[in-house]
Amino acid sequence: MRILVVEDEPTLATQLAEGIQSVGYVVDVAHNGVDGHFMGESEPYDAIVLDIGLPQMDGITVLKKWRAAGRTLPVLILTARDTWREKVAGIDAGADDYLTKPFHMEELLARLRALIRRAGGHASTELVCGPLTLDTRSSRASVDGTALTLTSHEYRVLAYLMHHPGEIVSRAELTEHIYAQDFDRDSNTVEVFIARLRKKLPPGLIETVRGLGYRLNKAQ
Repeated sequence: MRILVVEDEPTLATQLAEGIQSVGYVVDVAHNGVDGHFMGESEPYDAIVLDIGLPQMDGITVLKKWRAAGRTLPVLILTARDTWREKVAGIDAGADDYLTKPFHMEELLARLRALIRRAGGHASTELVCGPLTLDTRSSRASVDGTALTLTSHEYRVLAYLMHHPGEIVSRAELTEHIYAQDFDRDSNTVEVFIARLRKKLPPGLIETVRGLGYRLNKAQ
């Protein structure tokens, strides 16, 4: 899963990126509203953490532009001012949730997980597909209760498929959601991660749809 952080304060931006990366997400960072708007409009993020008080273009304007352009991805806004007017303005602009600075990283991560789950139609913190379970709180996966040992990229591929069970996901889509913007991407490596996952999962759980991509088989 790939997250965009739009925050102009360098130390906080770094802390956010490191905290979100620590639970298995890929993170891109923008330090002003203009760059954030462009990245959010042109890249396929699974969620965005957006500061309100940004230089060059404020967060409310950025959010309104995304929503006007039809971008429906979950957005969590951050504000340094604990005023009800700013919260209302953010929600009215299209925000899905908000946090007031200062905040605990654990709360931000919990809210982020919830937004991503709801966007995919999942109610529980545990995603289940047949014998496979993925705990989004601990970033761990198991088969029939036995924990799986996964590399960071294997986990990212599996987590994305688990958030989209029964859907056909192309190699290009997986590549876009498991690598950051500045990473040298190669869609061929997705095949390697899929092959490794198949060795660790029950047969048939990850199905290849010829010419289209992969599908997590919910019938397993």
